[in-house]
Parts: sequence; C-alpha cells; structure tokens
Amino acid sequence: MTTTLTERYISATTDSLPLETQSDVRAELEASIADAIESRLEQGEDPAEAERAVLTDLGDPVALAASYADRPLHLLGPRYYLAWWRLLKLLLAIVPAAAVGGVALVQVIIGAPVGEVIGQAIGVGISATVHVFFWVTLMFVVLERTGSATGHDWDLDQLPEPRPTGAGRSEVVASVVFAGLMIGAVLWDRFRGFVQIDGHARDLQILHPQLWPWALLGMLALLLLEVGLAVLVHLRRGWTTGLAVANTALAAVWVSVILTLLGNERLVNPQFMGLVLPSDGGGPDTARVVVVLFVLSVIGVAAWDTIDGWRKAGREAKHRATAPETGLPV
Repeated sequence: MTTTLTERYISATTDSLPLETQSDVRAELEASIADAIESRLEQGEDPAEAERAVLTDLGDPVALAASYADRPLHLLGPRYYLAWWRLLKLLLAIVPAAAVGGVALVQVIIGAPVGEVIGQAIGVGISATVHVFFWVTLMFVVLERTGSATGHDWDLDQLPEPRPTGAGRSEVVASVVFAGLMIGAVLWDRFRGFVQIDGHARDLQILHPQLWPWALLGMLALLLLEVGLAVLVHLRRGWTTGLAVANTALAAVWVSVILTLLGNERLVNPQFMGLVLPSDGGGPDTARVVVVLFVLSVIGVAAWDTIDGWRKAGREAKHRATAPETGLPV
C-alpha cells in the first residue's frame, strides 16, 4: 500500500514522541495540514504541489517533534550557560595549574631530567584541561536534558561590588612598608646575620655572601622601583597601559634575577643550606623540594602581579571610555 507524503510526515513526527501523546499530536497535525492544503487548493494550486509546500513549511519532523515534547535541540541553553561558564572558568584556573605543579614536584623529587619534568608537566596540563572541559560540559548537558535545577538562581544580592582600578593610599603605604621591611632584612642579614648557634649570633648569612655589594644593591633598587610604581599609579589615579607594561617589565626582571642567581647557586648561602638541610639523611631530596616550591612561588607571584596590573589597566580604560557618557568624573 502506498502512503501519502502527509502520512509519512506525521509518522516521522510522532514516532519519537511518548505513546500517550502520539494520538493527540497525530490528530492535531492531520487537521492543521488538511486546512493548510485546502487553503492552497482554493487559491488554484495543484494538489500535489500544495501538499509538498505545506509539509516543507512545517520543516524537519524531528525538530517539530522536539517542539511538541519540549526537548532542547542545543547543547546548552541560556538557563544553564552562565552557570556552566562560571564553573568552567573557576576550575580551569585551579585544576590544570595544580596538576602541573604536583606532577612537576613529584618528577623533581624522584630525580627526573629537566626535559622529562617539562614534558610530563605539559602533558598533564593539557590532559587536565581537556578533562575539565569534557566532564563539566557533560554534567550540564545532563542537567539540560533532565530539566534539573542547578540551585543557583540569580538575584540582586549577587551583584559584584565596585572594584577600584587605581592604587589607593593603603596600597601605597603597604608597598612602602613591605619594601622597608625587605631592605631592613637584607641589610641585617648582611651585617648582623639571622642564624643563632648555641644562643649566640653567628656571622652566617642567609643570602650568598658574593651578592654584596652590587647584586644586593640592584635588588634593593628593584624594590624601590616597585614602590615608585605604586606611588605613580596613585598619583595618576589609576592604571594605564604604560604602567601595566612597566609593571610587567619589573616582574620579568625580578623573575630573571632570582632564577638566574638560583640556577648559578648564588642566591642562598651554601653554608646556611648545609646547616638547615644537611646532606645526610635524605637532605638532597628535601633541598630539591624546597627549590621547586620556591621557584613555583616566585613565578606564581610574578604572574599574578602582572595579570592583576593588566586587568586593572583594562578596567580603567573602560571606565574612562564610558565616564563621559554616564557623567562620571574621569
């Protein structure tokens, strides 16, 4: 028996619907299609052409069935997209970095070559990123298809507080105090020493003796430049692209100086290291762990300081661009 196009179209639409709704949808489609064809026939169209035109206008039967069943035809809709994006950004900022740091630390402890440490860390970082994308997206796809609630509906209390873009007086004071403490600690270490043995201060420096005078004076000059940058940001009432570039350059110089001295074994006094981490009893492994943690801390602080400067410069640029339109002072 030959079936008409209308019967084939209705069957293709209703086959994927729940059994309890198929008969109602079939009756509704039969009536609406018949009315549409009848309207075209009254205008003088050929019956076969009128049927094809009506069914074509209805579109893909799978999409029509999804509209009857209220099934989404997208991966993530607006109801879940923002929650997915916020959680994804948070996890991408934490999980890959933690995985890379952990693997690098383990590889260093077991004495792996530098190339293997870097290769393993990069591989784990890529793998962690892919896994975060996949599993977070899969979780929200399941929520989308099941219609489950995330439990985090937006309200006005979630509006972020205004964030200052410039350096306030407290930040300048903190920068000056920190620099003063660092300068005092360096000079005290050079001329008095921090290490006490048998209750008496011993002329044993933490920093390498060969850093004096030029290397230490150069590091103290970098501290003063950091203070000067904070003061300049405060006086300019905000960050600019030039100040962000200067901040990035200072961070890069700091990292280069510290890592170069550390790599050449000219940063920490070897006598101090021998006293704190003796070579016997597994001392070398402990020293490797300390060095790795120190390097990760130096790079992490410099990266955060650089990113923070550029973010503030970007917010300040947007603020200045919109201030004339909103009447806010620039």
